[in-house]
Amino acid sequence: MTLVQNKHQKAFTLIEVLISIGLLGIIIVALFSTVSMMRDSNANLYNYLQKSKKVTQATKVLYLDIMSSDGNITIKKDEFTRLCMQETKNSLYALSLAKVCWVVLKKDNTLVRVEGNNYTLPTRFEDRVEVNPVMKHVELFDVYHQKDKVLVFLKQKGEEPITFMIQGVTKPKIKKVIKKKPIKQKPSVPNKTTPGKKPSNTIPKNTPDKLGEVSTPSGTETPPIP
Repeated sequence: MTLVQNKHQKAFTLIEVLISIGLLGIIIVALFSTVSMMRDSNANLYNYLQKSKKVTQATKVLYLDIMSSDGNITIKKDEFTRLCMQETKNSLYALSLAKVCWVVLKKDNTLVRVEGNNYTLPTRFEDRVEVNPVMKHVELFDVYHQKDKVLVFLKQKGEEPITFMIQGVTKPKIKKVIKKKPIKQKPSVPNKTTPGKKPSNTIPKNTPDKLGEVSTPSGTETPPIP
């Protein structure tokens, strides 16, 4: 039995195959370009979120440092813009009370957080402190303290400015020590006596010796007591 080929059977020509390959190549290139753009977009978004997370975390730490302080806050605007809390309960290193300073260094305008106890700025070799870089390229770091309000301005290059205000931060009251005045004792007044005569210590006559008895001069009888 022999097979007879159908003359009416359709097939792809060489031109159609080449056209299909060309279209597929264009689609693959566009697809890879889209995937690459999505990958770059995801990377940029991730970096932005990481940076935003760091800024948010730094802002939160700064907020808690001020809020947990005793109100003894010093602000100096010299070659190092600095904000110092003499005592704050917000410690990153498990200190009961810590001295915390936020300083903008000249190198890359880096904002750093310094934590320790009993240190001065600039720090010395013997000072035991922990320094944590927070952010670089800081264009503005300004703090104002008036009455019980603290206003903070923070601006990083190419980012939106951050502003927040904290209320209820009062300075510690200085206890006044009241000195008690010594009580002046009045001088004792001596008994007034006649000049040249000593005071008599004898018991006067007719004073009761015992209850119900009266002393009488000798030679007289004591009257009965009714």
